[in-house]
Amino acid sequence: QVQVAESGGGFVQPGGSLRLSCTASRTIYPIYAMGWYRQAPGNQRELVAAIIGGSKTTYADNVKDRFTISGDNAKNTIYLQMNNLKSEDTAVYFCKTIVRGHDFWGQGTQVTVSS
Repeated sequence: QVQVAESGGGFVQPGGSLRLSCTASRTIYPIYAMGWYRQAPGNQRELVAAIIGGSKTTYADNVKDRFTISGDNAKNTIYLQMNNLKSEDTAVYFCKTIVRGHDFWGQGTQVTVSS
C-alpha cells in the first residue's frame, strides 16, 4: 500500500499563486507516474498535470501556460506551482501515484479562487 498526502491548498484571489505538494510513501517498487487531478462540484475529476517516468510532463490545455509541475524523485514528491489563478481553478486537488499498475490517491486539498 502506498500512502499519498497533499498539502498547500487554500484561498487566493484571482491572479494569485499557490504551490501544492504531494508526497508518496516509500515503496520497494518504482513509481511509474505521479500527477495532479482536480474536481469541482458537479464536475468529473480531471487531469491537471502529471510527471511520467520521473521526467516527462503533461498538462491540461487550460493550465499549461499557468501551472508548472515538478518533482523530487529522491523524496517521492511532486509540486504544482499555480500562477495567475482563475475562479474556474476552484476545486479539490487530488494527487495520484501509480505503482505497478495500481492507482493510489490522496485525500485532496481544497483550492478556492475568489475575490
